Amino acid sequence: MASPRKSSRITASPDAVALLKADHRQVSAWFAAYEKAPGRARKQALASKICRALWVHTTIEEEIFYPAFWELTGDKKLHHEAEVEHNSAKKLIAEIEKSDPSDDYFDAKVTVLSEMIKHHVKEEEQPRGMFAEARKAGMDMKTLGKQLTERKSQLLSKGRLGTIVERLNEPLGD
Repeated sequence: MASPRKSSRITASPDAVALLKADHRQVSAWFAAYEKAPGRARKQALASKICRALWVHTTIEEEIFYPAFWELTGDKKLHHEAEVEHNSAKKLIAEIEKSDPSDDYFDAKVTVLSEMIKHHVKEEEQPRGMFAEARKAGMDMKTLGKQLTERKSQLLSKGRLGTIVERLNEPLGD
């Protein structure tokens, strides 16, 4: 009788870049589905999934990956451009979340968000992008992958409101 095997997906944390790229692919698939979605309800559901996934993704990048990248590489250009792109995307995400497909601008907002994210992904994943430079600098991708996975799980389990309350209760710096 064969012994049961544990799934490596459950026990092993992915490489940080692999995890972030997987997020990119998932959101890209949802954007593609949105473009073909037949009705308002489906569009709303996909837009909500996209916005939630991007909120979680930007949060884990900004809290964990970007600071580690900045500390190790000191690459101001790549770091700051990524932060500015995130800030722009988060503003549009907030507008989409406050709206619905009955808004004449809803489709346009989701389309523009898709274009912004495609650009951001290209910037991060290109040969001299943040991910390549992080690897080149010797970032510990396994440790970061574990931290990203744990934080992502926390965010997904709490929901957005829980994290906002958590941040409000954090002590203020000096």
